[in-house]
Amino acid sequence: MAGLKFRVLLDSVEDKEVFRDILINDDFNFEHFYNTILDAFGFSNDQMASFFMSDEDWNKGEEISLMDMSFGQIEEEESPVEMNSVLLKDRIKNNRQKFILVHDFLSMWIFLIELHEITDEEIEHPQLILEVGEIPQSIKDKGPKNLEDMKFETDRDPNADEFDDFNDFKDEFGNDQFDNIDDYDI
Repeated sequence: MAGLKFRVLLDSVEDKEVFRDILINDDFNFEHFYNTILDAFGFSNDQMASFFMSDEDWNKGEEISLMDMSFGQIEEEESPVEMNSVLLKDRIKNNRQKFILVHDFLSMWIFLIELHEITDEEIEHPQLILEVGEIPQSIKDKGPKNLEDMKFETDRDPNADEFDDFNDFKDEFGNDQFDNIDDYDI
């Protein structure tokens, strides 16, 4: 077993760098790593997310998702691997391995992750060893909103008459009210 030191950078358009250095055991799975990252940045784990293997140019490769959302609609060998079934050490291909983490597909929080060091020490619990920068308020404001503050069409009064204003129009015959189609010579 080895300890893996990762730098996790929050990707944003802001000029301010926000990153965390995390030390974690290579025997931990990606779901444990994901929860460690969320804790380090103060995010909740109530959203969908995926890791992607990455190359030197930050191109997305194999997906490692929080859960399989294909519902059997794609071939099993094509469906994403789930985080809880893959150990970190099984996806470390080089000593500068890169991953991309997308958290909350609506807000698209993107984390760029790079392996910085492999140590011989055994890590019992993940450790936050360096914390640089705070998430700017402008980025937080664009992130997940409190659903209780949002109004939806379904929030209408269920006892309201859907057709209260149905007769408040003029038909093509110039009448204010529509009574019966049989009353008109067409």
